[in-house]
Amino acid sequence: MQNTATKQHNSSISIYSICLFSLFLTVGFLKPVHCAGQQWPSFRGLSANGVAEGYPVPVKWDIERSENILWKTEIPGLGHSSPIIWGNRIFITTAVKDNGESTLKVGLYGDVKSAKEENIFNWYVYCIDRKSGNILWKRLSYTGKPKVKRHPKASHASSTPCTDGNYIVAFFGSEGMYCYDMEGNLIWKKDLGKLDWGFFSSPAAQWGGGNSPVIHQQKVILQCDVQKNSFIAAFDLKDGSQIWKTARDEVPTWGTPTVYSGREHSQIIVNGFKHIGGYDISTGKEIWKMRGGGDIPIPTPIVAHDLIYITNAHGRMSPVYAVRLSARGDISLDENESGNENIAWSYSKDGNYIPTPIIYNDYLYCCSHKGKMSCIEAGTGKLLYRENLGSSSLAVSASPVAADRKIYCTAENGDIYVVEAGPEFKLTGINKMNETCMATPAISLGTMFFRTRQHLVAITENP
Repeated sequence: MQNTATKQHNSSISIYSICLFSLFLTVGFLKPVHCAGQQWPSFRGLSANGVAEGYPVPVKWDIERSENILWKTEIPGLGHSSPIIWGNRIFITTAVKDNGESTLKVGLYGDVKSAKEENIFNWYVYCIDRKSGNILWKRLSYTGKPKVKRHPKASHASSTPCTDGNYIVAFFGSEGMYCYDMEGNLIWKKDLGKLDWGFFSSPAAQWGGGNSPVIHQQKVILQCDVQKNSFIAAFDLKDGSQIWKTARDEVPTWGTPTVYSGREHSQIIVNGFKHIGGYDISTGKEIWKMRGGGDIPIPTPIVAHDLIYITNAHGRMSPVYAVRLSARGDISLDENESGNENIAWSYSKDGNYIPTPIIYNDYLYCCSHKGKMSCIEAGTGKLLYRENLGSSSLAVSASPVAADRKIYCTAENGDIYVVEAGPEFKLTGINKMNETCMATPAISLGTMFFRTRQHLVAITENP
């Protein structure tokens, strides 16, 4: 076991060195570096960019005929967290009901009521072999009745874990945050108290969390915008001790913070309704902020082309913003403004409600929760197309991912839409997973990993 761990550690160091070398070769330090499509360490991969280059990926597959299916592994319980990958290990979380299966209501609807549950749940972290799909280990993190209710479309394990190749951090909201080593040994756990996410205008409607932790420079960064006492904080990766904590005047949000470290000032970037903004990584001090968003912020900010792309929706606004990395102070737009010295361009309407958008080369792609794909010139904000992927009843919660000039959009009904990257809309394939799909997929070394209602499925060309 010790030799295996040592080899894996040495391999991680080699990959890390290659990534650093690639980073220094990258002009301006700002374009996404994909580490040859190897690691996928947190929600939607490195810096949530969702792109894994360097390997061909399939356009078509068939679950029933096992065409281009490498393996299919059953995962019990209900979890909407995405798989993360480091080396040959995949990590995923789930919440297992003690008696029977959890209900799940998918599709397009406006019911704000919480799911009714009185059962005991068990919260698990799974480690799965990337090549075979075998379960290497699983760890029970918490047992008990959920401390807050969930949305009928959500799960009690919606937050994606994160890893740096040495530690795995899983966040289960009110049930705590847990850190394991790569062999599944518990390093530390932390109780953050009762965290109540829900519709701010209807406090009785508890929806559960979805903000995922990220790791940067031995810090675990966590955004918790809840009904009362919202905050963003940094914890020491090695022992879980709090490094800093900054209060936020904010309604509940579900986006994951994005860490940017480059030519402009390094910062943690967060979505919000009253407080979209950037914070200093070392101190938690506010760098910039803006108001003017949808009142249920869910998408994660992304960075490319010297710009920060932020979108959200619900209520009066559904904006898309392209914020300059040099932004400082209050950069909020005045009424009827679409840009200023800190905001390159913006749209006040047609932003995303649930899925995080994706930058692929020179274009920003926004896939809405109703399955409408928009393509925008990332630098100028020029809209190139806005097209429906499927019928008007199509519902999408997962965020798109991309590789090999293909963009993959996962519908809740299990249909995976493959769109050719570029300024013209070209739908090149529709593949059926035959199960509900709520989680964002992961990509590593040309293999795609889709989490369905009951399985984790590995899909690759010529398995």
